[in-house]
Amino acid sequence: MMQDLQDIQVAAGAIIQEGVAVSFGNEWDALQAAREGVALCDRSHWGIILVSDDDRLRFLHNQSTNDFLSLKPGAGCDTVFVSSTARTIDLVTAYILEDAVLLLVSPNRREYLLQWLDKYIFFADKVKLKDITNDTAIFSLIGSESEQIVKKLGAEEIINQAYGNHQLFKLEDIEFRVAVGSGLAIPGYTLIVAAEYAAKLWKKLLELGVVPLGEQGWEQLRITQGRPTPDQELTDDYNPLEAGLWQTISFTKGCYIGQETIARLNTYKGVKQQLWGIRLAAPVEVGSVISLGDEKVGKLTSFTATENGYFGLGYVRTKAGGEGLKVRVGEVEGEVVEVPFLTRDSSQ
Repeated sequence: MMQDLQDIQVAAGAIIQEGVAVSFGNEWDALQAAREGVALCDRSHWGIILVSDDDRLRFLHNQSTNDFLSLKPGAGCDTVFVSSTARTIDLVTAYILEDAVLLLVSPNRREYLLQWLDKYIFFADKVKLKDITNDTAIFSLIGSESEQIVKKLGAEEIINQAYGNHQLFKLEDIEFRVAVGSGLAIPGYTLIVAAEYAAKLWKKLLELGVVPLGEQGWEQLRITQGRPTPDQELTDDYNPLEAGLWQTISFTKGCYIGQETIARLNTYKGVKQQLWGIRLAAPVEVGSVISLGDEKVGKLTSFTATENGYFGLGYVRTKAGGEGLKVRVGEVEGEVVEVPFLTRDSSQ
């Protein structure tokens, strides 16, 4: 299996140096494909947690922000796991199976979430957790032409279904699951396959004309799209409303961990800071202070260089303003801009 994963990384424009994948290819073509055609990103280093047994939906319903009890097999959703004070732990995509739930979690939250979830399973709960990351590969098709690839895979039934919906398909001897959504606010699909068939499916996808997108390309898209990630935008300093993840929160489902804080913030308009995109005039360091005049109004959490200039994500105090606000990030001029992944109220 390790050789198969190495083959995928080489195909994606990476080499293995002392166990670390190092990008050497030009990501320009892949980024263009993601925006105008179709790119293929290997997300197999993300975590996959299998939640099973009779109480699985009730358990996840009580541990995260979205409404699991309303979901049927074949559906899916994004949800946020938060602390008792509503501080963000991870943004997770859940896929509901007939007898289990698959949780696609951030790479650096896999072990933490397993331990965190496990401590909330009590004696009478019928819930089982299993880390199946090493047995599973995850590929995302990103771009407006993704549907054409899905059709060629024989999975056209999934096209035009709701976000998160998923189905099993078979191509020759490869059984794989196709889910609606690329992981970004760009049209696309996510493919889940047993690790033993990963290299074979990857090869099939390349033969269909997709352009491999490496980790650097994904990171640039993540930042310019506005998807928050743990240890940067998702930390103990911020809650899901501040992080622009309103679309992942049910305000009607009742109690869950962190619910009281989130409900109070919503009811009393208590969101004191918000995550925004920031167009920058020059490179800056992550962690730089965002200022308006002589007043500190926020902090930069992510930065990337793009073909169109420099871009970052950062939290800005709500009272300071939002889209169009001219700020200084460190010593660099910047402008606050909207990003497509984020939502700012429960109506979006």
